[in-house]
Amino acid sequence: MQHREALTAYTGAFVDELAKVQIKHVVVSPGSRSTPLAYMLMEHPDIQVHMNIDERSAGFFALGLAKASNSPVGLLCTSGTAAANYYPAVVEAYNSRVPLLVMTADRPHELRDVGAPQAIDQIHLYGKHAKWFVEMALPENTEEGLNYARTICARAAAAAVSAPAGPVHLNFPFREPLIPFLNEPKWFGETMGPSIQVEQSIPILSENAFKHYADRISRAEKGLIVCGGMDSAEFNAAVVSLSEKIGFPILADPLSQLRSSSFVSETVIDTYDTFLRYEEVKENLKPDLILRFGSMPVSKALAIFIKQQKESDVLVIDGGAGWREPTGTASAYVYCNEAVFCREITDRSTPSPSFEWMDIWKKVRDYTKQGLLRIRDIKELDEGKLFALLNDLMPDGSGLFVGNSMPVRDLDSFFHSSSKKVRMFCNRGANGIDGVVSTALGVSTVVDNTVLLIGDLSFFHDMNGLLAAKLLKLNITIVVVNNDGGGIFSFLPQSNDERHYETLFGTPHGLNYQHAANLYGAEYFVPQNWDEFTDAFTSSFNNRGLKVIEVKTARESNVQKHRDLWKDVSREITSLLKEQS
Repeated sequence: MQHREALTAYTGAFVDELAKVQIKHVVVSPGSRSTPLAYMLMEHPDIQVHMNIDERSAGFFALGLAKASNSPVGLLCTSGTAAANYYPAVVEAYNSRVPLLVMTADRPHELRDVGAPQAIDQIHLYGKHAKWFVEMALPENTEEGLNYARTICARAAAAAVSAPAGPVHLNFPFREPLIPFLNEPKWFGETMGPSIQVEQSIPILSENAFKHYADRISRAEKGLIVCGGMDSAEFNAAVVSLSEKIGFPILADPLSQLRSSSFVSETVIDTYDTFLRYEEVKENLKPDLILRFGSMPVSKALAIFIKQQKESDVLVIDGGAGWREPTGTASAYVYCNEAVFCREITDRSTPSPSFEWMDIWKKVRDYTKQGLLRIRDIKELDEGKLFALLNDLMPDGSGLFVGNSMPVRDLDSFFHSSSKKVRMFCNRGANGIDGVVSTALGVSTVVDNTVLLIGDLSFFHDMNGLLAAKLLKLNITIVVVNNDGGGIFSFLPQSNDERHYETLFGTPHGLNYQHAANLYGAEYFVPQNWDEFTDAFTSSFNNRGLKVIEVKTARESNVQKHRDLWKDVSREITSLLKEQS
């Protein structure tokens, strides 16, 4: 009896503190050893439990939920390899700065390393990919024990959201019996110990530092602002105001949320992934200063361009207080909230006397965009044209999640700026193709009319994730681009050696995804032409639930179409720049 009372009081205090620190969503996978926490989570009126049977999918589902809500999300599983299956999602969360509170149940200490079933070494299981690890104390029903449970919970939540945000791991050893008392309302509330408030502040610079950087930026005649992955309306408004005042173009990654929002400005430059592929173009667009915000952009062409600017002053502004500078070109790495930095520099800057530099970038962008729009003339089903059409067809206020490899690159090239508000998502922390379905489903719990555009291999990797859509009655449209293999490798040097290319890289699978759609109760459609695709895609928003549209394309012709288009656009932009000089 005393054990069960201690178990109930301890887990009740912890779960109650979860709610008080604003962790409102917890993704739970079934298991015996995690029973005490699972029961108490279900009992708490302020916490929503999302059941997800497969721990690997559950981890990514929580990741997507946290991404979309911009709030920490909890994860709970039993002991053993269940906890190990969280690892890929924990790695992604760590690298993409997404706050997760990972709770793993464990055998008590006397059952470890003695051959007990379902017992593995869970101490620091996620290594350096967890920001903080705590081996929790065994439950006890004392003032000190309950205060400990609440304190660790508050600290864990604060650690998960502190800069840079990321996953925290708490390991809970539980002895049997594992069933808490569920008929006692007193297990929640202040009677179980006081809550602990952890205050946090954002990083800002001193007055002298702001003046220093404002002066430094004002001396630049040809400045650029590069925005990688971000999701902050406050920052978007501030960086656009800065750009419009000082005349610096914004090279906006699609994941910056600057291309499709109410803050879309003429100073936002897209299509750079195309025109920065060519040396003659880059020679005419050399900046003397670069301001960089957010994660590294998707575009390899832009990354190479930045790396080549050896004589430029490169300032990386990072409110996450981490280190995201793989180009090795930064002359200063500034720990400051990005929106605050932009506002402070704007207030200290005088309007640019000339917008000639800005106008050149705008003209190159517009010429490139006109050239890329020729992809719409392609009659057969094509991956690039698919993204151009999505620009038209996505509903206002919707979410677009794209897979890695080719989808995110085609998003960069062909999904151009629009005042239509579409939130963009992608797992760009570790750039993996695993867990994408589950992450998108997590996003769909927060963002209505979520669309996932994913490659066939990535879809295969996470078909288990579709079960969450069925069991939780989620609403999502999934567009599977099926070119029967790894399309990204067709753009890489490996494709030049045909001896082992298909076996090692092309990896054709010949799968019929209709069977997967039927298994999970999805509406399924395979369009044969663009009219059929448009009808299927637009009508998918009229029906709630899981919808799968499979678009079959050809890998080989896709590569050639991309290269031909880039070549044509290159000639036109080169001619434009010669006219300007």
